Amino acid sequence: MSAPEITLPNQPLSLEGNQWKAISIAETLFLLSLISMFLPVKVYPVIFLVSSFFFYLETPQIKFQNWSIALAVFSTYAVISYIINYPGEPLALINIVKLIINFCFLFFAINWLGSRDNESLIKRLDAILLAVLSLSLVQLLIYHQAYGFQLITGSDSSGQASSLYRDTLYYWGLDDKNMFGARIALMGFSFICIPVVKKNKLSIWRIFFVFLVAFFSLSRTPIVALIIGVFLLFWFALERSWRIGLVVLIAIALPMILNKIIRVESITSSNDGMGIRLVYWTAFIENFGKISPLGNGFLSAPEFLQNNAKFYRGEPHIHNTFLSTYLEMGIVGFFSFLAFLIWFVKDCLRKADNPKLWFSLFLPIVAIMMILYSGYDNDVVMYLCLIYGIGSLQEINFQNIKLSL
Repeated sequence: MSAPEITLPNQPLSLEGNQWKAISIAETLFLLSLISMFLPVKVYPVIFLVSSFFFYLETPQIKFQNWSIALAVFSTYAVISYIINYPGEPLALINIVKLIINFCFLFFAINWLGSRDNESLIKRLDAILLAVLSLSLVQLLIYHQAYGFQLITGSDSSGQASSLYRDTLYYWGLDDKNMFGARIALMGFSFICIPVVKKNKLSIWRIFFVFLVAFFSLSRTPIVALIIGVFLLFWFALERSWRIGLVVLIAIALPMILNKIIRVESITSSNDGMGIRLVYWTAFIENFGKISPLGNGFLSAPEFLQNNAKFYRGEPHIHNTFLSTYLEMGIVGFFSFLAFLIWFVKDCLRKADNPKLWFSLFLPIVAIMMILYSGYDNDVVMYLCLIYGIGSLQEINFQNIKLSL
């Protein structure tokens, strides 16, 4: 069954000959929205809202696709859960407002992107991504310089890596190691994929540059996500005989990746980020019966972990988007969010028949959501917008993809 469509009265043609201005403003605001996420002053909610309004003005028809209906169900249930289980903390209010703003941005941005030719936008986006990643590299080098470059080649533990980040030196990105690393991975992988779609080229310097920035963040999250995404791009682009070489190369590099980057020896330690996650996930599984089928309430993860985990470090979620969703919003929240993701992927496939590319684009974000994010973060929303615009630019044949410096 086709999704219903609503034709809005605010058509671009009603702008009295100034349609080009609306397009310019909307594109500029989209790029400013991306930049605002990296600023230390949290102005992105305002920019997201203003951008959403201009996306609405420029979109000829607002389409309520299945994914948007599922997202509306999820959002409505989250608001109801917040009202019923109001914890009386400012953090809860901040998060519910963030959820509403971010999902409004996603809805209007996808409608806007899906109604236009995005080639000029992607060209400008390419330059902006290079700029934000370069500034991220500068920020990380400032951290390392203040630490005497002692951790420039990696850290021995998650706690040591986190000590690199100092509030007094923070001016760009995020002051949290894992969240900043995840943002670098998502923006960086988008940067890698642009020439794949536009020029049928897999750029080696882009891959090296993004991995370098991700490595300097000292977070395992971006490295794992990038390895997954870049491996898939190479796998689909290479001929069958070359794939064997790729597997051999991965096998040779695997010990170094496990020991130096993944830090597998300390992965179950109580002071290691992954060790903490394992404790939280164990608490979820062992105490599953204590979770109401309707959910324990919006932002109830801290109380649940404090009462049931072997130890609790003060995080606002359980470090897994899907477990957090079920814990807080039960069956309704879990399945509506899952339906949103599935239908969003289907919408992408309808927009452009690039199944291999879409698979490569979605797997890294799913991998990150398994160990991070609450599901309504601006990183997730922005990345979905970026890959929708990039992946739907044109249909590609991976057999035509060439390696390029």
